[in-house]
Amino acid sequence: MTRCPEKCGKQWRPVQGKSGWEKQKEEEAKEEAERKKEEKEKKKKQKKGKIVKVRKVAEEWEIWDEEEEAAKSEAEAKKLVPEKFHK
Repeated sequence: MTRCPEKCGKQWRPVQGKSGWEKQKEEEAKEEAERKKEEKEKKKKQKKGKIVKVRKVAEEWEIWDEEEEAAKSEAEAKKLVPEKFHK
């Protein structure tokens, strides 16, 4: 029992709690919010994994390009330098 002087003067009145279906709705809303939060975290982790894979592929391409350029420059150097200087 509580007293609510604004509404009923000096009388004591029981305070009504939330009914069962209101509590159930609140719990369902909390669960839904938690589920959505977990899904967002999973998506973030998946995006990070994809970014890491993309970076690895890009690094492999750069390495491959550097190796290809080195091979081309070696071939050009052999053409320009006389054969007697090759080892």
